[in-house]
Amino acid sequence: QVQLVESGGGLVQPGGSLRLSCAASGSIASINVMGWYRQAPGKQRELAATIISSGGTNYANSVKGRFTISRDNARNTVYLQMNSLKPEDTAVYYCYSTARETWGNPYTPYWGQGTQVTVSS
Repeated sequence: QVQLVESGGGLVQPGGSLRLSCAASGSIASINVMGWYRQAPGKQRELAATIISSGGTNYANSVKGRFTISRDNARNTVYLQMNSLKPEDTAVYYCYSTARETWGNPYTPYWGQGTQVTVSS
């Protein structure tokens, strides 16, 4: 079992910054992908950013240049630094991870419960 615990969401003004954190815990053998998806009100959930264990990243076009994803492999934690926030960034942000549990289980996707990010004046 792998659990993803998110923190850092909140309310910020347009142009402000926020940093999200997500820590994975449980019977973890290894983690491959970690990342963040988001779902705005009335919209489909979409990828915001992902990062693989070796450091390669992938960003949605809408957040490129403003968001930076990083990870601390020793702590099984992924971060999302969000700068120059816009109202359209308002969404529930979900932590995502593909992890392999102990005893040789294959990689399996896991999701956090989501944390609300609201960008408003």
